[in-house]
Amino acid sequence: MGLFKKNPFGHILFLKKWLIRIFGLLTHRRYRGFNELKIEGSDIIKNLPDTNVLFVSNHQTYFADVVAMFHVFNASLSGRVDSIKNVGYIWNPKLNIYYVAAKETMQAGLLTRIMAYGGAITVERTWREKGKEIQRNVNPQDSENIADALNDGWVITFPQGTTKPFKPIRKGTAHIIKNYKPIVIPIVIDGFRRSFDKKGLRIKKRGILQSFQIKQPLEINYDNESIEEIVEKLEYAIEQHASFSKVIPTEALNTMEELNKKREY
Repeated sequence: MGLFKKNPFGHILFLKKWLIRIFGLLTHRRYRGFNELKIEGSDIIKNLPDTNVLFVSNHQTYFADVVAMFHVFNASLSGRVDSIKNVGYIWNPKLNIYYVAAKETMQAGLLTRIMAYGGAITVERTWREKGKEIQRNVNPQDSENIADALNDGWVITFPQGTTKPFKPIRKGTAHIIKNYKPIVIPIVIDGFRRSFDKKGLRIKKRGILQSFQIKQPLEINYDNESIEEIVEKLEYAIEQHASFSKVIPTEALNTMEELNKKREY
């Protein structure tokens, strides 16, 4: 790799590699130490092609979710199955992993701007800005940037566009899937909301069991399925369909709370 080789977004790969290494070392104990990360299905990762893969996930914090994904993906690619034991895997990270994030969030301060260099594809929200509801047309450049990222590697997106559970899936993700036909890998996470503050930068509680489930690629008929059908398929895949909200707050949620309380004691 040339010292000044760049990715399609003009980021110098040598600098990006060191940034991922440093953040990986600094954050590893958040998922294996202060808290534990139970991983399922990471063997799927090592069998994926190098480009045009879209990961879709529910969202619980601004940054802790995507940082965990960088750890799990790189650990899997280095031969670790369902484990992030021994952070040495971060020494040679996959450099063409990107994640979709709100431009407003990534420009909020120096730390987030530095983190954006690690792979953020910043997009303008069409429905909310600075805490207020808005209506804005989709910026075509945002879609083109996501397409460029898929063409170069893997993209992580949180199609609800919010950390609040059971909110609707944004149709923009379905349009990306229909237009660019990526392999779509669903991920379901839990426990991050209890472990971290909303931004995912500060540890709120220790001893929390976090879960990270990687599912098989979605079967999608890109040409014949409608946007609405793809949206519904995504809702079920990341367990954010309205039907799940009727189950989780009752017996399932109580069981998870009890398990975490036992771990805390």
